[in-house]
Amino acid sequence: MTTRHDCLARDAADPLARLKDQFSLPPGVIYLDGNSLGAMPRSTAARVQQVITQEWGQDLIKSWNTAGWMDLPSRIGDKIGRLIGARPGEVIVADSTSLNLFKVLSAALRIVQADSPTRRVIVSERSNFPTDLYIAESLAEQHGATLTLVDSPAEIAAHLNDQLAVLMLTEVNYRTGAKHDMRAVTAAAHAAGALTVWDLAHSAGAVPVDLHGAEADFAIGCGYKYLNGGPGAPAFVWAHPRHADRFWQPLSGWLGHAAPFEFSTRYQPAAGIKRYICGTPAILSTAALECGVDTLLAAEPLGGMAALREKSLALTELFAQLAEDRCGTLGVTVVSPRDAEARGSQVCLALKDPLTQAGYAVIQALIERGVIGDFRAGDPTRLDQVPHILRFGFTPLYVGFADVWDAVEHLYQVLSTAQWREARFNQKAAVT
Repeated sequence: MTTRHDCLARDAADPLARLKDQFSLPPGVIYLDGNSLGAMPRSTAARVQQVITQEWGQDLIKSWNTAGWMDLPSRIGDKIGRLIGARPGEVIVADSTSLNLFKVLSAALRIVQADSPTRRVIVSERSNFPTDLYIAESLAEQHGATLTLVDSPAEIAAHLNDQLAVLMLTEVNYRTGAKHDMRAVTAAAHAAGALTVWDLAHSAGAVPVDLHGAEADFAIGCGYKYLNGGPGAPAFVWAHPRHADRFWQPLSGWLGHAAPFEFSTRYQPAAGIKRYICGTPAILSTAALECGVDTLLAAEPLGGMAALREKSLALTELFAQLAEDRCGTLGVTVVSPRDAEARGSQVCLALKDPLTQAGYAVIQALIERGVIGDFRAGDPTRLDQVPHILRFGFTPLYVGFADVWDAVEHLYQVLSTAQWREARFNQKAAVT
């Protein structure tokens, strides 16, 4: 069995370990929740302060020109594009993930239905992140379409037919960390005459993504998880150039106009991805997002996303193996895929009977010990199929192998001593 000494040796030999110095992390904390909110880069506070005190405080409205505020969505979009296989000028930072999904899913439906009016089905997974399903449900009603949900990836093939308009999937599942083969799934959808919309919320900055290599159609993603942009950071959106100019996106705001400062009363969309901007960018949070993206680009001289992915897989495999070896007899089971290629950068655990209801309290006890993960509730009527999840994200920029060993040891202590039973760990908070 791997020892803590082994893990310390791996950390000492890891060329990526020095990237942890980019982050401001509290002493003694093992942060395994970067798949929910990334850690704060050390550069962020000074950058935001610069925007507040100098660019806004002193230069006022001039900063739209002198500080390049107007260029931020495109400039940061190009940086994100380097992480997801997009080309310069194809990614824009704007709005939230939900709003961007509304834009691209609407555009995809209009493109398909313009050529094939009878295609009126959107297919997604029941385990997809709920906001994606809510947006799809709303758009299906507006477009006279139907949202069909499958219970497993294996069921998708049965719906690749002449009724399908859009296949909408999250590349890495938020609950289990299971990862789709984007290239293969997109090819199958195209062969059926449909388009694909990919949510990269748990992919961008976590796994190598190649949107052009996969021939994807549309993609959106989150700025505050692995991109380390801060709570509520702006999201990003990408449209393949073959689609970008075909239709207006439905939120046709002034900054997506071809000439916004002509103040025309008639909308004329900007060319390409810029039409997917809606309103004025939130400069403080957009500037903070750039600091987060830069922490990932700092890995490029060390092998970039490929090197980060290699370390991520090593971290997640070690955690899964140690959790099984150390805590398996205490009721812990790994629900994330053990096949490396089918797993994102997280490992999710479930607890067996009689501990199936203890997950939230276990996470709270771990947090008190300085090991921060999170809890995602399962379907109370189907816990055998959709269990409560203890979720742990592994950001290789700041998580090391000794962190993994220590986290599992804390988990063992919480379970073996039944510390989770203490009343304070069983008081539900608003955010789990």
